[in-house]
Amino acid sequence: MKPDVLARAAALRQEIERHNYAYYVLDAPTIPDAEFDRLFRELQELEAAHPELATPDSPTQRVGGRPLDAFPKVRHAVPMLSIRTETDTEASGARAFDARVRKELGLADGDPPVEYNAELKFDGLAINLRYEHGVLVHAVTRGDGETGEDVTQNVRTVHAIPLRLRADKPPAVLEVRGEVFMRRDAFERYNARQRAAGRPTLVNPRNGAAGSIRQLDPRLAAQRPLSFFAYGLGEVRAWPHAPATHSATLDALEKLGVPVCAERRVCRGADALVAFHAEIAARRDRLPFDIDGVVYKVNRLDLQRELGFVTREPRWAVAHKYPAQEQLTVVEAIEVQVGRTGALTPVARLAPVFVGGVTVTNATLHNQDEIDRKDVRVGDTVIVRRAGDVIPEVVSVVPERRPQPAPPRFDLLKSFPVCPECGSHVVRLEDEAVARCTGGLYCPAQRKQALLHFASRRAMDIEGLGDKLVDQLVERGLVHTPADVYRLDLATLAGLERMAEKSAANLLVAIEASKTTTLARFIFALGIRNVGETTAKDLARHFGSLDTLLAATEDELIAVRDVGPIVAQSIVQFFAERHNLDVVRKLRDAGVHWPESAGMQQSAGILAGKTLVLTGTLPTLTRDAAKEKIEAAGGKVAGSVSKKTDYVVAGEEAGSKLAKAQELGVTILDEAGLLALLGPAHRKPGQQGFDF
Repeated sequence: MKPDVLARAAALRQEIERHNYAYYVLDAPTIPDAEFDRLFRELQELEAAHPELATPDSPTQRVGGRPLDAFPKVRHAVPMLSIRTETDTEASGARAFDARVRKELGLADGDPPVEYNAELKFDGLAINLRYEHGVLVHAVTRGDGETGEDVTQNVRTVHAIPLRLRADKPPAVLEVRGEVFMRRDAFERYNARQRAAGRPTLVNPRNGAAGSIRQLDPRLAAQRPLSFFAYGLGEVRAWPHAPATHSATLDALEKLGVPVCAERRVCRGADALVAFHAEIAARRDRLPFDIDGVVYKVNRLDLQRELGFVTREPRWAVAHKYPAQEQLTVVEAIEVQVGRTGALTPVARLAPVFVGGVTVTNATLHNQDEIDRKDVRVGDTVIVRRAGDVIPEVVSVVPERRPQPAPPRFDLLKSFPVCPECGSHVVRLEDEAVARCTGGLYCPAQRKQALLHFASRRAMDIEGLGDKLVDQLVERGLVHTPADVYRLDLATLAGLERMAEKSAANLLVAIEASKTTTLARFIFALGIRNVGETTAKDLARHFGSLDTLLAATEDELIAVRDVGPIVAQSIVQFFAERHNLDVVRKLRDAGVHWPESAGMQQSAGILAGKTLVLTGTLPTLTRDAAKEKIEAAGGKVAGSVSKKTDYVVAGEEAGSKLAKAQELGVTILDEAGLLALLGPAHRKPGQQGFDF
C-alpha cells in the first residue's frame, strides 16, 4: 500500500473525529454537513479499496454492524458498583452526608471543611468504556456490578464517545465510566419523525437511551440520537501523572476528548453542597437533559480510599435525589377542558399521586390522536410525568395492569358531542388534531378571546377595549357576548378599576362609532375558525350581504376565491349554531350596520381574477388604502412576486419585489397607473384610462 494512502486515511480519520467532537460534544459545528459527508465518503471509499485500513477506531465503524443473537457477558476488572441514594430531598440530606463523612474521617467540629466534587446525576444508562493504548476496545453495561453485557457495537454508534483518546501517550488501560443519555430536544425530534412515519415512539428519554444501547441490531441503535457524559474511572494501568482528585480526573478526561458535563463544582463543606443542590433544582427543568438528582463525592482520591465501602456502596459518595418526575397512578375518569379558542383538551382525572414535588390529580392527554396512540382508557394504570411548571401528562399505559374485561376505548366526540361549557356542537375538522366548540360568540370559555378579537383594530376597531378591561367586564358578568358591549353605559364603565369618567365616555364614543362598519370587518370580527381578514373580504365581495352568506351551502362557499372545503366547513358549522345566530341578530338589533350589495355572484369587479403586488411608498395612498381599492375591484393582493402576478404597483424605495417583476416581465404600475386601472371613478383630472 502506498504511504500516501495510509497518510490520507489517517488524516481523514483525525479530521472527521475532530468535526464529530465539535458537533456532538461542543455543539459548535465547524463545517457544513455536505462537507462532512464528502470527507466521510472519501474515507469509506479508501477503506473499501483497502480493507486493511478499516481500524476499530475509524469513524466508519459508527454506522452499526451485523445484528447480534445476544450480548456476550463481560466481567468488570473493577466492580461497577452503585452509590447510596439520599432520599431526603431537602437541604438536610446534604448536611447528613457531610456529617457522616466527617465522622468516618474522625474530624472534629473545629477541623477544616471537607472538599467535595458536586455533579449531576444523569437519567440514562451506565456504561464502562475500556480504552487500551487509547483505542476503544470494549463497552459494557453495569449489569449486576460484577458482570455486564458487551454492547460495544452499539456504543460505537454514539458520536459523542471517542473511538480514540486524544493523547500521544495514553494510559495502557483506561476504563471510563459514564452515562449514555438522550437529550430532550433529540428525543422530541426522534418521536416526531417516528409519528410522521407511523412507527412506534419512545416513552421517555431514559428508556430511549437504555433501549437504544440494548438493541441487538446496531443499525437501529445508530438511528437513535444518543449522548454521553463521563463521571468516573474503572481499571487504570500505566497513567503517568494520574490526577490526585476527582475534579482533576474529570478535567483530564475532558482533555483526552471524553465528554464531561460542565455542570460540576468543587464545594467546601455542607453549606456549599446545599447551595449546589438548590441551584441545580431551580434550573433542573431548563437543562437540555433529564436528571433525577445531584451527586456528591469526596474530592481527594486518597480520602476516598481511606473511607472505603460499606455493603458494596462507597462511603465517599452519595446521590442526593430530587422529587420524582414520573410515578404510577390510575386513570379514574377522562374529562375535557375548553380553551380560549374553543379547543377541547381531554384531561385524565387521576388517583392522587406525589410527583415532581406536588400532588397531581389531573394530567393532560393532549388530543384524540394522542389518546389513541397511547391507548389510554378509564381504569388504566399509567405513568404520569411532571417537570417543573409544565402541565402533568400521561406518558404511557402499563398494559399488564389493565382491568379485565378491558374498558372501552375513549372517543371524545361520542363522549362530548356538545360543549360542556355552553352546549354548542363540538366538531373536528379533517386536517386538525383538535376538536372544537362551535359556539365562538357564546361560549363562556371563549368569551374573553372572542371579545378581544371582536374589538381589535382590523375587526370592529373599538379603541380602548383591551385585555384588562375585557377581564373586568367578563369576570363581573357585565358582558357575555359581543352584543352586550353595545348595552354598556357610562355609569357601569366609570365604576370599573382604572376607568375614570372621561375614559368611559371615550370608550362609549368608540363603541358607537364601531356600529358603522363594513361587511368584511363584521365577518372577520365574528372570529369564525379559519376565516382571516383576507377571506372575510373575499366572502363580503362575493356574497354582498350577510343574509346571503348565512344561507350559503358548502358548495356555494367553495366557489369563493381561496375558500376550500375546510374553510367552507368551518363557516357552515359556525352559522349552523343557534347561539351564534342569536348573537349576530342582537348585534344587528343594537345598530351595527354596513353597506350591502348584490355581490360578485351577479357582478364581477374590474380586477376580478387579477393578482397585484404592492411595493415601496405611494405618493398619496397608504398600503392599506391601495389594498382596499384593489380588493373592492375584485383583485387579490399578494405578498410576493411570481409568474402568476399580473401587476406590480411600485412606489418610492421599491426593493427586491420591483427587481423580481422586471426579471419576470410583469407589468409595473405607479400610483397613477393603478388608479387608471381601477376605472374613471378613481382617475385624477386629465388622466386617461386603458383596457386590459
